[in-house]
Amino acid sequence: MATPTTSASEPQERGASLSHRIYDQIREGIIRGHYPQGSRLAEQRLAQELDVSRVPLREAVPLLAVDGFVRTLPRRGAVVTTWTIDMAHELFDLRLCMEVGAARFAARQVGLGTSVAPLRVILDRSRDGVSTGDAYRIATDSTEFHEAVVALTGNSLMRSAMRSVTGRMMWLFYLTSDLNADDALDGHAELLRAIESGNERVAESVAYAHIERDRDESMRVLAAGPGLSLPHPAPPTIT
Repeated sequence: MATPTTSASEPQERGASLSHRIYDQIREGIIRGHYPQGSRLAEQRLAQELDVSRVPLREAVPLLAVDGFVRTLPRRGAVVTTWTIDMAHELFDLRLCMEVGAARFAARQVGLGTSVAPLRVILDRSRDGVSTGDAYRIATDSTEFHEAVVALTGNSLMRSAMRSVTGRMMWLFYLTSDLNADDALDGHAELLRAIESGNERVAESVAYAHIERDRDESMRVLAAGPGLSLPHPAPPTIT
């Protein structure tokens, strides 16, 4: 059975299993557009490109399906998921359900003495990332910030639920990387301050506004459809 989901930072941390390394490489390739939406992941071509046998490749595909990166179709095999407006709305709806509550509980934990230092570390790293203009790094850092908010709750079930969607979050962040990264950074700084205040209602309110603002801006970009200007596709990093 496929094991569930990974965090945005886990590809650099896992590394022990060949099938997981293959998962990481294909996942990055899909996010970057090296494997376009709707394209078939031909097993033989992938095995040659990644210089691996078909066995670990076949083990990696179900992991990608669990995380929403591919669909397995009869007689076609694995096909890269194609984003739709409805899918994006579903992701934002789920984020509202999870992250607004997470901001509230994170603020509660801060009120009880938990430090917001992990959020500050990621926010500082995000500032450095924005200065590079690297869309993939910016998407990674943004995803990790949202993961860190959930981690601050101390709730293992929330963290597990969040991991089930972080891959798709990062992919969407990358797809909408034409948006102003400084605006997103300002939103994260505002959310950090709200959580740091320990005021649960304020943290909820700021998280809600941040996600809905991101939804509105992302939908505007996605609505451009085939004309969407994406970062130049790059091959996955193979380690």
